[in-house]
Amino acid sequence: MKLKTLMASKRDVNGRAFSARTLSATVDTLPDHHTSVSFAAVAKLANGSQDNPTIATVLALCEALGGVPPAHLLPHESYDDLDALEVFERPAARHLLALLNGLPENELQNVIADLERRRTDLGLGPIPASHSEAAETSPSRRRRRRTKEEAARYAADALEGL
Repeated sequence: MKLKTLMASKRDVNGRAFSARTLSATVDTLPDHHTSVSFAAVAKLANGSQDNPTIATVLALCEALGGVPPAHLLPHESYDDLDALEVFERPAARHLLALLNGLPENELQNVIADLERRRTDLGLGPIPASHSEAAETSPSRRRRRRTKEEAARYAADALEGL
């Protein structure tokens, strides 16, 4: 279903939402990919009747859709936040996250407040409410935080399931 949503939100060369046929054609024109995806396969992936594409297919579809992070198509709600995944593609953002890892909660909240002030000072405006609400979720509703080893194992398992 994520693919179907992406196809509706992204635009093809004619400025229209992608159809299975236009996305298939766009994959065929990618310069560095040797993958071909039929429009029938795209349609099956988009409507959920096929749910196990190859890694090459996922990478080609994401590239054709304008460089969408491939993790977004993984079947888990952790990968639903496309904005966050696109930011995570930036090496500086990953470095920032590494610096934040391990900070006490009160210090982390101070950093968040400082960054929100800086965004305002730069004229960038507030971030979407869905991101703010996730940060303010009460501890009783939060999931247990994974260790680095658990997170690495989970990511490897998820990628192997593509």
